[in-house]
Amino acid sequence: MKILLVGSGGREHAIADALAKSPRLTRLFIAPGNPGTAEVGENVGLDVADHRAVARFCGENDIGLVVVGPEQPLVAGLTDALEGAGIKVFGPSKAAARLEGSKGFVKDLCRANDIPTAAYERFDDEEKALAYLRAEGAPIVVKADGLAAGKGVVVAETLDEAERAVKAMFSGVFGKSGAEVVIEKKLVGEEASFFVLCDGTRALPFASAQDHKRVGDGDVGPNTGGMGAYSPAPAVTPEIEARVMAEIVEPTLRAMRDLGAPFKGVLFVGLMLTKDGPKLIEFNVRFGDPEAQAMLPRLEDDLLELMLAGAVGALPERPIRFSPRAALTVVLAARNYPGTPLTGSEIRHVERASAIADVIVTHAGTRRDGARLVAGGGRVLNVTALGETITKARSLAYRGVDAIDWPGGFCRRDIGWRAVAREAKA
Repeated sequence: MKILLVGSGGREHAIADALAKSPRLTRLFIAPGNPGTAEVGENVGLDVADHRAVARFCGENDIGLVVVGPEQPLVAGLTDALEGAGIKVFGPSKAAARLEGSKGFVKDLCRANDIPTAAYERFDDEEKALAYLRAEGAPIVVKADGLAAGKGVVVAETLDEAERAVKAMFSGVFGKSGAEVVIEKKLVGEEASFFVLCDGTRALPFASAQDHKRVGDGDVGPNTGGMGAYSPAPAVTPEIEARVMAEIVEPTLRAMRDLGAPFKGVLFVGLMLTKDGPKLIEFNVRFGDPEAQAMLPRLEDDLLELMLAGAVGALPERPIRFSPRAALTVVLAARNYPGTPLTGSEIRHVERASAIADVIVTHAGTRRDGARLVAGGGRVLNVTALGETITKARSLAYRGVDAIDWPGGFCRRDIGWRAVAREAKA
């Protein structure tokens, strides 16, 4: 079977690696891909915003399944356009992708369906939002309603910080995504991510992970798209998983079907594990990045078969099989990220890291400059390692990091700290 994978980041390289293991795969195209995906498939220069061009490519190349990695094409309706042309897609429709595309939509859906989440209000007027902040006080959470590359959420510890966030969003820092804001009570607990595969009717638990969104060691500094992750998440026990499925996932799928927008694809459930149980922070409608880089190397089932089954409404009844080993991934980012990253610096000796047993390097924001590999974005490489414990996986991942020669990059040195502390006490 020929597959078209849409995307260009570390998540897509991890997906490409997993798809390449399938005996059913005959040819893998990635649009637009990156230097890493070029090693496992064929990068193609498609403009994925041109839905007709993507559909035409699929027809001309006998594509059996399209897998959409990032959120933007899903929210823009790529699935609808391709399915309208008779092409199978693993990924939600535009209407179903509102679960990520509009935080206000999700909060209203939760309220209507008794799904546990933080108390909130939504605003399209700056002065009314500021008045609400002043009445509620801090700490409080301010969210841009639309897509903001993982940077549209401000957990404000002071009223002044919250007011600055509201003013920035309404001033257009996130474009149309900040034309409306959601303000919600800050939840207290431990964050975790839980992923399920959906086929429009059923949801099949996939895996759990925990990531590190802050740029600096000790979880300080501004939010990023993610500086590292590990899987499985020790905090997501079988009991927690059962509650998340019963209290959050299944009611959401029912509600989306009732709205005429059945959800298929990957549903990423961002959780806060509070003293009262798991509560929803947010949904995403695709694999997380860098969570995918930590989860997919553990997968022992055929990802292509699972995605095809999800696309046609036929997910298996049995649980998905994973290695009992843990995985941890460290993000290498260009200096000045998450501000304007300093790109163009040369990266050397990636192959030395890849040569270490149980270490996997995935490319994110890299590009080729002749024979040189250089930084082309903010988050540039992911170094993932497998180990019997998260502690062992972390040690091996940092050994891989240290094998790479890149003075223009940096990483956090404490990825997995919470899980490592748990293991030390066990």
